[in-house]
Amino acid sequence: MSKISYYTEEGLKKLKEELDHLRDVERPKASQAIAEARDKGDLSENAEYDAAKEAQGLLEMKIAKMEEIVANARIIDESQLDTSKALVLSTVKIRNQANKMEMKYTLVAESEADLKAGKISVTSPIGKGLLGKSVGDIAEVQVPNGTLKFEILEITRE
Repeated sequence: MSKISYYTEEGLKKLKEELDHLRDVERPKASQAIAEARDKGDLSENAEYDAAKEAQGLLEMKIAKMEEIVANARIIDESQLDTSKALVLSTVKIRNQANKMEMKYTLVAESEADLKAGKISVTSPIGKGLLGKSVGDIAEVQVPNGTLKFEILEITRE
């Protein structure tokens, strides 16, 4: 059973560009490496040939997986999303109850997560804890060293 993933238009475009790069650039490179190794003589004792075949197999596996992800990707229509709750593509301002530190995160699909850019996955512990919460709610997030409590201060769409 294939898993449907939700993306922004920008995120899906990046994914398709990466897939095209693998197909159009990396695949021919792998074939060329195999051809060059094959030309070096006896295949039974040719470690370079074996390594090139192994690399090609891994590349083909990655391409197949990405093709499946793209085939099952759905674009999120941001205009239809409820702004009263934290959902995918919500920007949520939270305050840690323990140290009073405030943070702002945008909830995104797993493949678009980028902590430096303030984008966290909805499948991460904090992302899961924030989903469905409203302003004023307290989100309890299970982390390896206990439970963190975050107060939802603001939910916006950017």
